[in-house]
Amino acid sequence: MTNNELPALRWGIVGTGLISSWFVADLTIDRANRGANHTIQAIGSSSVQKGQEFASQHLSGHTPTIYGSYAELYNDPNVEIVYIGTPHAFHKQNALDAIRAGKHVLCEKSFTLNEREAKEVFAEARGYNVFIMEAMWTRFFPLVQKLRQLIHVDKTIGDVHRVWCDFGLPKDIASLPITSRYKDPALGAGSLLDIGIYSLTWVILALESNLRTETPQVLATQKIVHHVDVATSVLLNYPDGRQGVATSTFASKTPANFCRIEGTIGSIVVEGLAASVPTSFTIQLRNEEPQKYEFERPGRGFYWEADAVAIDIAAGKTENDIMPCDETIRIMHLLDEIRRQGGAQFPQDLE
Repeated sequence: MTNNELPALRWGIVGTGLISSWFVADLTIDRANRGANHTIQAIGSSSVQKGQEFASQHLSGHTPTIYGSYAELYNDPNVEIVYIGTPHAFHKQNALDAIRAGKHVLCEKSFTLNEREAKEVFAEARGYNVFIMEAMWTRFFPLVQKLRQLIHVDKTIGDVHRVWCDFGLPKDIASLPITSRYKDPALGAGSLLDIGIYSLTWVILALESNLRTETPQVLATQKIVHHVDVATSVLLNYPDGRQGVATSTFASKTPANFCRIEGTIGSIVVEGLAASVPTSFTIQLRNEEPQKYEFERPGRGFYWEADAVAIDIAAGKTENDIMPCDETIRIMHLLDEIRRQGGAQFPQDLE
């Protein structure tokens, strides 16, 4: 299939922070495994100057339309889909505004601050019949797809009974201004929504063969400093005895072997820069030499989720099979319960 035969999508980017810079850079990579053609049509920022600086730094050779407000981007008829890369607390309103302008939406994780907000956004998307998905990009990595096949289809390590995953990212919370998204509860601050969601995702992907079908018991604790969780530990207990431990912390950096999956005849260790960016995994069966699987990844890997979105929209779908709306709601429900037990609260929880 030539590039001209691939699905094509024109993106509007809302937010000009780090995650948006990674996303647009990945979409403009010239790669052999391209599944769709992507155009960065417009950039929406708090000012035209800020948007222009973002484009000049991250979009060499291409000049998108620059808007000094998000509303102008939503109303651009050339924008087909809006990518939301703003802090967690703004996701709900950004998504609602884009949906009401008739745009498809790809919204960064965590999708919203809580389950209630997520349900509101999805209901609005259904009403406008637009595509919507949480941008949990790691789920779309070929590495993750291969790993799930080996675990749940091929039963390479037998029946999985225990999983442990950690995401540690050093942050000196005390030194940050109260306005920082890492420190202000109103912005969804804390390790759980920022990085703990990845640990939780790995546990679920490794323990569950089918998404949205199981509800584990949650046992959680959090360390709260400056009204935000700087460390979270979660134990998921399943009725048949399977257990998953998901942890996150701002106190230290997780080693490269961030996840361990244990089965009845062997184990798997997943390696990478962090739980969000896996690069390889190693299978160790009893009395056998370890076998390592490595995967090529030009850029960072955001294009795999973007390709999936373009293919779905071209097919007339309004949600994705790998990251469907019900799965996002289930994850948000678990995150809410973890915070309820651990003590981290957002002002929006009381609305």
